Amino acid sequence: MDTVTKEQVYEALKECYDPEIPVNIVDLGLIYDVKIEDQNMIYMTMTLTTPGCGMARAIALEAKEKARSVPGVKDAFVTVVWDPPWNPGLMSPEAKAKLGINE
Repeated sequence: MDTVTKEQVYEALKECYDPEIPVNIVDLGLIYDVKIEDQNMIYMTMTLTTPGCGMARAIALEAKEKARSVPGVKDAFVTVVWDPPWNPGLMSPEAKAKLGINE
Protein backbone atom coordinates (compact mmCIF):
# COMPACT_ATOMS: atom_id res chain seq x y z
CA MET A 1 0.00 0.00 0.00
CA ASP A 2 1.34 3.43 -0.95
CA THR A 3 2.01 5.87 1.84
CA VAL A 4 -0.25 8.89 1.55
CA THR A 5 1.17 12.30 2.50
CA LYS A 6 -0.55 15.38 3.88
CA GLU A 7 0.71 17.27 0.85
CA GLN A 8 -1.21 14.92 -1.46
CA VAL A 9 -4.38 15.39 0.57
CA TYR A 10 -4.02 19.18 0.62
CA GLU A 11 -3.45 19.21 -3.16
CA ALA A 12 -6.65 17.20 -3.66
CA LEU A 13 -8.54 19.55 -1.34
CA LYS A 14 -7.46 22.50 -3.45
CA GLU A 15 -9.95 21.20 -6.02
CA CYS A 16 -12.81 21.80 -3.56
CA TYR A 17 -14.45 25.22 -3.64
CA ASP A 18 -17.01 27.07 -1.56
CA PRO A 19 -19.67 27.65 -4.26
CA GLU A 20 -20.17 31.24 -3.11
CA ILE A 21 -16.46 32.18 -3.13
CA PRO A 22 -14.13 31.56 -6.10
CA VAL A 23 -11.29 30.31 -3.87
CA ASN A 24 -10.53 26.73 -2.83
CA ILE A 25 -11.13 25.62 0.77
CA VAL A 26 -7.40 25.24 1.51
CA ASP A 27 -6.55 28.80 0.48
CA LEU A 28 -9.63 30.07 2.31
CA GLY A 29 -8.15 28.62 5.49
CA LEU A 30 -11.10 26.30 6.09
CA ILE A 31 -8.96 23.19 6.64
CA TYR A 32 -7.68 23.20 10.21
CA ASP A 33 -6.04 19.78 10.33
CA VAL A 34 -5.38 16.64 8.30
CA LYS A 35 -4.31 13.45 10.06
CA ILE A 36 -3.29 10.26 8.30
CA GLU A 37 -3.68 7.19 10.48
CA ASP A 38 -3.33 3.43 10.06
CA GLN A 39 -3.91 2.08 6.59
CA ASN A 40 -4.13 5.57 5.06
CA MET A 41 -7.32 6.61 6.84
CA ILE A 42 -7.71 10.40 6.54
CA TYR A 43 -9.25 12.48 9.36
CA MET A 44 -9.86 16.14 8.55
CA THR A 45 -11.00 18.98 10.76
CA MET A 46 -12.46 21.94 8.95
CA THR A 47 -14.70 24.92 9.40
CA LEU A 48 -16.76 27.15 7.16
CA THR A 49 -16.90 30.90 6.77
CA THR A 50 -20.12 31.14 8.83
CA PRO A 51 -22.03 28.71 11.06
CA GLY A 52 -25.18 29.41 9.04
CA CYS A 53 -23.59 28.33 5.76
CA GLY A 54 -26.27 26.49 3.82
CA MET A 55 -23.62 24.62 1.85
CA ALA A 56 -21.89 23.16 4.94
CA ARG A 57 -22.89 19.56 4.27
CA ALA A 58 -22.14 19.75 0.55
CA ILE A 59 -18.69 21.28 1.09
CA ALA A 60 -17.78 18.73 3.77
CA LEU A 61 -18.93 15.87 1.52
CA GLU A 62 -16.93 17.23 -1.39
CA ALA A 63 -13.84 17.55 0.84
CA LYS A 64 -14.29 13.91 1.86
CA GLU A 65 -14.57 12.82 -1.78
CA LYS A 66 -11.51 14.83 -2.82
CA ALA A 67 -9.45 13.25 -0.03
CA ARG A 68 -10.73 9.79 -0.99
CA SER A 69 -9.60 10.43 -4.57
CA VAL A 70 -5.92 10.42 -3.52
CA PRO A 71 -4.35 7.11 -4.59
CA GLY A 72 -3.89 4.82 -1.61
CA VAL A 73 -6.44 6.49 0.66
CA LYS A 74 -8.65 3.86 2.27
CA ASP A 75 -11.32 6.27 3.54
CA ALA A 76 -11.74 9.86 4.72
CA PHE A 77 -13.71 11.48 7.50
CA VAL A 78 -14.54 15.15 8.00
CA THR A 79 -15.39 16.88 11.26
CA VAL A 80 -16.79 20.41 10.94
CA VAL A 81 -15.98 22.64 13.91
CA TRP A 82 -16.87 26.22 14.77
CA ASP A 83 -14.16 26.82 17.36
CA PRO A 84 -11.92 28.53 16.61
CA PRO A 85 -14.16 30.57 14.36
CA TRP A 86 -12.97 31.26 10.83
CA ASN A 87 -11.72 34.74 10.02
CA PRO A 88 -10.17 36.32 6.90
CA GLY A 89 -6.73 36.23 8.55
CA LEU A 90 -6.69 32.45 7.91
CA MET A 91 -6.68 32.92 4.13
CA SER A 92 -3.55 32.50 2.05
CA PRO A 93 -2.01 35.66 0.57
CA GLU A 94 -3.17 34.44 -2.87
CA ALA A 95 -6.77 34.12 -1.69
CA LYS A 96 -6.70 37.59 -0.12
CA ALA A 97 -5.35 39.07 -3.34
CA LYS A 98 -7.97 37.30 -5.44
CA LEU A 99 -10.75 38.60 -3.19
CA GLY A 100 -9.27 42.09 -2.88
CA ILE A 101 -8.63 41.87 0.86
CA ASN A 102 -5.82 44.12 2.02
CA GLU A 103 -3.95 43.54 5.22
